[in-house]
Amino acid sequence: MEFVALNFLNGAAFGMLLFLIASGLSLTLGIMGVLNLAHGALYMVGGYIGWTVAVQLGLNWGLGVFCGAIGAGLLGLIIERGLLRHLYGLLNDQVLLTFGLVYIIKNSCQWIWGMVPKVPFTAPYLSGSLDIMGQIYPVSRVAVIGIGIVIAAALWWLIDRTRVGAMVRAGMDNSEMTEGLGINVAVVCSAVFCLGAFLAGAAGVIGADLMGVRAEQSLDIMLYGLIVVVVGGMGSVPGALIGGLVIGIVDSFIRGLSPELGYFSMYMIMAVILLIRPTGILGRTPKK
Repeated sequence: MEFVALNFLNGAAFGMLLFLIASGLSLTLGIMGVLNLAHGALYMVGGYIGWTVAVQLGLNWGLGVFCGAIGAGLLGLIIERGLLRHLYGLLNDQVLLTFGLVYIIKNSCQWIWGMVPKVPFTAPYLSGSLDIMGQIYPVSRVAVIGIGIVIAAALWWLIDRTRVGAMVRAGMDNSEMTEGLGINVAVVCSAVFCLGAFLAGAAGVIGADLMGVRAEQSLDIMLYGLIVVVVGGMGSVPGALIGGLVIGIVDSFIRGLSPELGYFSMYMIMAVILLIRPTGILGRTPKK
């Protein structure tokens, strides 16, 4: 029972972090048709900014999350308006450009913050432990689960229950018809990309307690995000949530039973899901 409880909690915390990483990437890819391989670098930038605010300057951790999200969001807006808006529909060019941006952003972060990885950090008021199902479990990881649930609910409400969300979904299903209705799809796409970058930056600070902050993590985070998007389905916030939790929980149990298989668990889950449902668990096929 202790094994089940501990691995379920660890998996849920990791799964929620995967959701935070992948949700913005899923919206960007599903709605805009843009494959942003620099998404992990935006996560890293958010983590470094959050570390500067919360650790180096000793300010509030929540302020660090906000500043990390804003910093990554602004960088994402610059990337989309300055570069990617010229490459819509050109997948190969998007891949080459954003992959190159990974190394530019990575080297810039190393120049600013140095080569030494930053140790995991969280808010002082989240540093204690709770007794959950007979297990002493860190409050910070429970907070990651709670924050993930709140953000998932907020994104679901925004995309499925608001006029803005209706415009976003319309642009995903049929961009030409949406333009014909007088909706500026370019503005919608910029807002979605900025939102995805904002979420990546926030995740970089929230996830620092589990992964720390280091320049080399940009490619790893990008790979995690892509796997969750494939499993959950493009353009679906619930799909990203389910995909993240499935991968996180299954990965935790596999690592607990056989650490050697832990290196391959994500890929095994992705392969099984693709065999059963090629579009992902809740995937949608955009109509461009």
